[in-house]
Parts: sequence; structure tokens; C-alpha cells
Amino acid sequence: MAKEFVKDVTAMDEDFAKWYTDVVTKADLIDYSSVRGCMIIRPYGYALWDNIKNALDAKIKETGHENVYMPLFIPESLLQKEKDHVKGFAPEVAWVTHGGEEKLQERLVVRPTSETLFCEHYANIIHSYRDLPKLYNQWANVVRWEKTTRPFLRTLEFLWQEGHTAHATQEEAQEETLRMLNVYAQICEKYLAIPVLKGQKTEKEKFAGAEATYTIETLMHDGKALQSGTSHNFGDGFARAFDIKYLDKEGKQQFVHQTSWGFTTRIIGALIMVHGDNRGLVVPPRIAPTQVMIVPIAQHKEGVLDFAYDLKERLRKVARVEIDASDKKPGWKFNEYEMKGIPIRLEVGPKDIENKQVVLARRDSGEKIFVALDELEEKLPALLEEIQNDLYNKALNHREENTFTVQTLDAFKSQLENKQGFIKAMWCGDQACEDKIKEETSATSRCIPFDQEQVSHTCICCGKSADKMVVWAKAY
Repeated sequence: MAKEFVKDVTAMDEDFAKWYTDVVTKADLIDYSSVRGCMIIRPYGYALWDNIKNALDAKIKETGHENVYMPLFIPESLLQKEKDHVKGFAPEVAWVTHGGEEKLQERLVVRPTSETLFCEHYANIIHSYRDLPKLYNQWANVVRWEKTTRPFLRTLEFLWQEGHTAHATQEEAQEETLRMLNVYAQICEKYLAIPVLKGQKTEKEKFAGAEATYTIETLMHDGKALQSGTSHNFGDGFARAFDIKYLDKEGKQQFVHQTSWGFTTRIIGALIMVHGDNRGLVVPPRIAPTQVMIVPIAQHKEGVLDFAYDLKERLRKVARVEIDASDKKPGWKFNEYEMKGIPIRLEVGPKDIENKQVVLARRDSGEKIFVALDELEEKLPALLEEIQNDLYNKALNHREENTFTVQTLDAFKSQLENKQGFIKAMWCGDQACEDKIKEETSATSRCIPFDQEQVSHTCICCGKSADKMVVWAKAY
């Protein structure tokens, strides 16, 4: 059965990019649209996003933020107010030049991000220290005109949330920036079972217009990195450009300090590439739309379907359970739900009913477990938690096994030629060295980790004294 199943899915080790494309289409996550670089997110793909979104939205609200919605369009003059910001996004901007048959007097940008809109709004509503902090978040779509696209990882239009906050002091803004980075890390590790590396982006890699950008970086199965969430401290740069001031307690005018942070549908790409295998998706139970799929065996026999439906009603109290009572063969059903990565398949047939048991098949390991009917409500949630933890530990072990330390540029190049992964190396802080490393290896600085190590005392590029350990990798 295994050989028959994988015949339509390219093996990961044969062609990882093709394997990825096979999985996103055959698992019914997306379909291609008639617009280049845009995807149709199908119900199963959107159900995954819904569960991720709901978990993150709850955390955002727990930390005191309110959801709002900003317009899709930004006037060109508004975008131009923050020069560094517009320069950073200029190559990716989509413009609206006509409304119906008439040419617009001022071009409109289809939002690539909403900093300028929030700034304009904050300038109108913030007047006093009593108005602060403003803790806003928006769930929206954005458009960035990418040259090369791949489903979830890089598309012209994608879904995300973008938080935008205003604070009285730089200290409060910094606290907020790191708080939300930690929220992203929690979502990845606790719900998606993906270990993250937290750190600060270099000046070259930081967000356009930010004072500092912080990131969570994740390692994919093929040894490439994926930036999975970012949080930015804007200082008062945007506030000065947009004249966002408040009266402090002493009656003096002060500029606010702002933050921005975002998490997108590209995390589904990370989910696929961290946990997937040659049989398709593997979905962590906490964000799985369906945690348990009941597959009746010999369902044409009397009492089997009724028993399966009764089981579903029983188990709905402890898990997200569905049943496939279609007339397709059990083998087809097994393959379908393995491709979709459903954590547990529950098989029940006449012999199981007679023996007062069911069979639980784990998607992650393929292990089959016989469980007595009267123990199901207790054992099923425990097994789901075990799968969740096992997936995280497997991903963590993979990251640790594919994290390397080098002390020279030659060793750096040799490592990348031999095996890709996270590479720890010292850097002097000079962008010229960062540029040279990228030019000669195609690897980029992923972050300056919060957890620093002194792996040597000199920069791997120029040999000068270095006190920053940077993690580098080729990346999506």
C-alpha cells in the first residue's frame, strides 16, 4: 500500500521543491488561480489558517490589544511621508491608476503593509498621555509584487495580522516589541510544534523605517531557514514623519514611540516543510482541523455504521472528530487522510465491535494501537498530546543535528556544500562582510541570537575582532 500511495508524490530527497508543490496541491490546501503568483486557499488550507489565527488572536487579545480594520488603499502622498519605508517597499508596490474609465488624480497603493494608515489615524486620535498606549491589531490581506512565487511561502497576495501600537516611551515600545515576538514563538512552539530561534536582525536585514527588527527563524527539513514572524521597534521615526504627538503629565509635547509586528500564511509553508514526509502532510494535533478521522471497516455489515456514528458523538467531547462513511474503499481513505496529515485514524469494524475495542493509527509514526472502548475518552486526548510533543521534539532534534559552528569563511563554504542548516559564526558588525558572505555563499544573516555564544574571537570574513555570533543560512 505504501508504494502505491507515494507514486504520485515526489520523494523529498529526490526533489524537495517538487515534493512541496505536490503536497500543497494533493492535500487540497490550495489551487492555482488565473493571476500569476496568487493562490486559492481551499477549505482544508483555510481551516488550518483559521486554527492558527484563532490561537494567535486569543493571545493578542490576552495582551490587551484590540482588532481594527484599515483601508485596502493608500494614497501615494501618504506613503511618501516616511522615505526609508517607501524606499524599502517600492519594488513590490502595486499601483491603482484608474477608477472605472477615469484616471485618478493621485495614484493609490494596494497596501503592502499599513504603517502609514495607522500613523495617519494615530495623529488624529492621540492627544494626551491618557490616550496611550494604543494597542491595535488588524487581520487583513496585503499585496507585494514578488518576482518569484511559491504557494504560502511567497505570493503576490497573502493573509496576515499586523499589529501597530503607540506608546509614551521608548522603554514601553521595546517591551511591547519583545512581548509580541515571544507570543509568536509560543504559537510556533506550542501549537505548530516548530522550534524557533529568537534574535535581532542586522541593520541590513531590518524592516524599512524601523530602529530595530526582531525575528523568529525556523529550520526546514531541507536545511533552509524560513523567517516565521517579525516584530519591529520604530522608535519615534514614524511619529516625527506623521507628527504624532501627545501632551505628557507636565504639559509638554512629546512624540509617541511605535511598534509593528506581523505573522502570515507563510507559516503554513513552514508547517509543511518541518513536519511533512513522503506520504504528505503531518499536522500537529493542536491546530489540526480534524484530530481524529473515523474509518469504518466493512461498513456494509449490519451495525458498523451506527456504531461508528455513536463513537463520533461520544468522542466529540474530547477531540475534533469526523467520520468518512463514503462508499470508497478503506485503503483509499487511509491514503487520503495520511496525505492530509490527520493525526489519528480510528478504525472500527465487526471484529473490533465484538472485541469492544478500536484501532488507533498514528499519522506521525504509523504505529497502530488497540484501545478498549471504555478507555477511549481517557487515552485519546493523551495520545494527541503525545503526538504533539513528539513532533516538536523531532523538529528540535533535526534543528540541533543541522546546526553547525564554523570559524573561517572557507569552513563556512565547505559546510554549505556538504550539508545545509543553521551556521553559527562570528561577525565584526561591518555590512561589507555581511554582503561578501552573501555574495560568495548565497547565505544570509538570519539573526543575532538573544542567546549569544563566543564561538571564536574573529570575524569569519575579515578576521577582525568580533563579539557578535550570528546565525546564517540559505533561506526561503
